[in-house]
Amino acid sequence: MRAIIRGGRRPVGRVRVSGAKNSATRLLAAALLSDEISEFTEFPTRLVDVGHKVRFCRSIGVKIDIDNDRERIRIDASSMNAEELNRSEYDIPIRTTYLLAAAQLARFGIARIPYPGGCPIGGGTSGGRGYDLHLLVWRSLGCEVEEKEAFIEVRGKRFVGGRIDFPISTVGGTENALICAAVASGTTRIYNAYITPEVRDLISFLRQMGADLEVYGTSHVVVHGLARSLSGSRMAVMPDRIEALTWIVYAVLAQGEVTIENVPFESMEVPLIHLKHAGIDLLRNSSAVQVTPDCLRSGAVQPFELACGAHPGVISDMQPLFVALALRGAGTSRVFDYRYPERIAFVDELAKLVGDQNLTAAPGKIIIQGPARFVPGEANSTDLRGSMAAVIAALCADGISTVNGVHMALRGYNDLERKLKALGADINIENENENAR
Repeated sequence: MRAIIRGGRRPVGRVRVSGAKNSATRLLAAALLSDEISEFTEFPTRLVDVGHKVRFCRSIGVKIDIDNDRERIRIDASSMNAEELNRSEYDIPIRTTYLLAAAQLARFGIARIPYPGGCPIGGGTSGGRGYDLHLLVWRSLGCEVEEKEAFIEVRGKRFVGGRIDFPISTVGGTENALICAAVASGTTRIYNAYITPEVRDLISFLRQMGADLEVYGTSHVVVHGLARSLSGSRMAVMPDRIEALTWIVYAVLAQGEVTIENVPFESMEVPLIHLKHAGIDLLRNSSAVQVTPDCLRSGAVQPFELACGAHPGVISDMQPLFVALALRGAGTSRVFDYRYPERIAFVDELAKLVGDQNLTAAPGKIIIQGPARFVPGEANSTDLRGSMAAVIAALCADGISTVNGVHMALRGYNDLERKLKALGADINIENENENAR
């Protein structure tokens, strides 16, 4: 897919932040632990990743009803089956496929899981295949794991409580451990967990379903497994903090007048502090923020240095957005990433939409020389957030630009094309292979 963008228009209007992608897909997996109906509101139903996961769930017998207009989803997993699928049905280009194991194994004693896909941002955080930490979770809970050609097969009469000691803090590993341990037999202790706002959303939902979890600080969780299916429940998905930051950055760069609704201020305090230090004075109430040209108190973004890492700081997914923001800076800014130092491929593509040599990158470090001119051009998507940074640059450039592989951005931004057009953007997303629609 590609986006054809005629840039140079100032965004004007209102935009509402959708439910968080990094929460919604996990909540969907947790709902499969029940034979009762679960419902979610504020669910980003049009996300590409949601579509992939829904397709797989339906292929194993889960009934899912989606209301796109009201952003609601209804899940009934009572008819889930354990039939072996063909290879094409295991081909899912998302990373969170491992979360689909718990429900299958708890019911049938066997789970067949598509290999994780997703963004190529520098390999697995475990230093291995990108899913070693999930193998650790399943084996720590008494399962046998076999890596087959088309899928990962997990076997066991049921999960058995145990000790999971992650070698590094891991969001995905923590989510997998929580979901599996909730239906295990016995107590599971999880060490070096990584409890982000989205993981807290998952914990809240598991508790509503009847799970018994104790959280200590931000890295230790004790789960008293119920050894049975959980109850159905109903919940609103938390707003997406990365999407909220995206709209703020876009409005600032394009000198727009935009009201951003449903902003999760409590989960993005540190990023907002960095925006303030960059000279951006936002007008806000309890749930919305208004961005106008007057927000730049000195008339320009002030140069800054920041380091990306773990929550509550600036997380790595926000790195491309701050890099784009720095292109309007009145001097040199530096962005460091200690968690994913190889996440720099997007810089070369973003540079294609900048008039001069304003960007240089090395592992773990990006230097941005501002102020830069956004110019029309053609750029390729390298990862989800890098794709969105390129889209923003193209929207700010005066002329026609193309962003190839924009399906990557659609993985994380619900109803992106419609929202941009509602703000006055001239953007058309084309699917070069119509059969893929």
